[in-house]
Amino acid sequence: MPKQPLTIQGAAISPGYAQGIVHLQRSLLGPIDVPVKGAQLNVEEEFTRLDQATAQISNDLIILATRVEKEIDKHLAEVFGVHKQILDDHLLKEELRREIVDNLVTAGSAVKSVFLRWEKRFLLMESRIAREKGDDLHDVSIRLRNALAGITTHPLEQIPENCILVTQRLLPSDTVFLNNRSTAAVLLEYGAKGSHAALFARQLGVPCISEIPNILEKLTNGDMALVDGTLGVLIVNPNRPMMISFQKTVDENALLLQKAQKLAGCPAVTLDGMLISVNANVGCHEDTSKALKNGADGIGLYRIEQFYIGRTLPPTSDELLDEMRHTLSSMKGNSVCVRLLDVGADKPLPFVGFMAETNPALGRRGIRLLREYPELLYTQIKAIISLMSDYEVQILVPMVALPEDILLVKKMLNTFCIEHNISPLPKLGAMIETPAAALSASTIAPHVDFMSFGSNDLTQYAFAADRENASVETYYNDDSAVIFRMMEIVHSDVPDMPLSICGELAGSKEHIRRLLQCGITSLSVAAPLVPLIKETIRKTKVDLPR
Repeated sequence: MPKQPLTIQGAAISPGYAQGIVHLQRSLLGPIDVPVKGAQLNVEEEFTRLDQATAQISNDLIILATRVEKEIDKHLAEVFGVHKQILDDHLLKEELRREIVDNLVTAGSAVKSVFLRWEKRFLLMESRIAREKGDDLHDVSIRLRNALAGITTHPLEQIPENCILVTQRLLPSDTVFLNNRSTAAVLLEYGAKGSHAALFARQLGVPCISEIPNILEKLTNGDMALVDGTLGVLIVNPNRPMMISFQKTVDENALLLQKAQKLAGCPAVTLDGMLISVNANVGCHEDTSKALKNGADGIGLYRIEQFYIGRTLPPTSDELLDEMRHTLSSMKGNSVCVRLLDVGADKPLPFVGFMAETNPALGRRGIRLLREYPELLYTQIKAIISLMSDYEVQILVPMVALPEDILLVKKMLNTFCIEHNISPLPKLGAMIETPAAALSASTIAPHVDFMSFGSNDLTQYAFAADRENASVETYYNDDSAVIFRMMEIVHSDVPDMPLSICGELAGSKEHIRRLLQCGITSLSVAAPLVPLIKETIRKTKVDLPR
């Protein structure tokens, strides 16, 4: 008797469509070394085994990072640099050795106990960043324990090609194997949209749905499954009408994407004649290449944080300029908006003093940190000005709350350009990502040439809801009427000010018309979204409210 169809709603963390046969992967961890009785244990031998395994994993991570950089994405490879830092952590090494000595256990048992303690510390925290740190620790723990047990193969090397992989959770090093096996889709019990696994899946173009409780008990090997990674819907053992409907959706989306990509290089003009710029958010050379390929009109948000985080010394202006030129080389001659360094608080830099803060989201970040360390600001201005010979440069100031935040940058920019006989000055903009900035736009406006809404942070601060805190996620709603109301206030207060948006809201097709009604004439989105957003604009009649 054929199985009855089962429809399951999960969380969409990597878009796309797939169909295939379910493959259950109940454990991605192999057998661990057998415990040894205390009297038989040689502590020095266990120290040696631990050191050898650590050295082996360290080398493996370097090889893996190189492979990921070559085959998938340069910046995703940095995940494994974080794993290597965990391996090299002095406190962790000392705790592992103490565990062996104090409890007379094997190196494998020590790794299991110590890493579990560290992992729990992070998983108990509400911050998404902390939970991802827990995933990183879990990943390194498995690698070390397998190395100590002499396991050299990974379970995912044996999965069938083009299957629907079902498992509880995926770690960064697991995800790498999906590339070679041409996995059709992934279904998870655990995994947030911002997790490393989700980032890898999106980069590989593998549809992925998470937050499906007891998924390994709900499905069986050999089940037929349809996966809608865009809506987060899973259909198991579909009947014929379901399969026909699913294929129709797949075909319609393929045609829409094909049409959008064909017209990607054309301007985006609304049905009532408004020309809208659709730019790309970038952080590396690969992003910029994708922006060009997908028809972006320019770079609407160039994030430079990745060139700073992890360094023991800040880059010189020449080093920063070289990195910028490499990142932007494929978009020479286009408009480029460089956001000043947006770090601080929960993303400290090793080379500046770090003050622990009880509420980092309300602490020193963005322009607040640069006001405290003006030498960092000067280095950035010097490098950005040097780009002006090849690009139409704009400078965007993050985390603005007061006119004084802009005046500091403007004064340094003016002084530098006068001293070096540079004219005209690059356009200067303020990020509107705090309610204070939105409500005082008229006092900020005299000092800037444009304003850009950072909808992610604007939502966070408007609702006093940390976007990384799962316990208040019901409050975090970036398409709330509250957010649009603040945009309307800005447009009403400074009607002649060019307005743009660079948050996640800019990439939501269903909200494009509402954004344009708020006076926004420029959007910046992830490069792959550019064709679809342009096509959405072409089908939109704004009908400005009176």
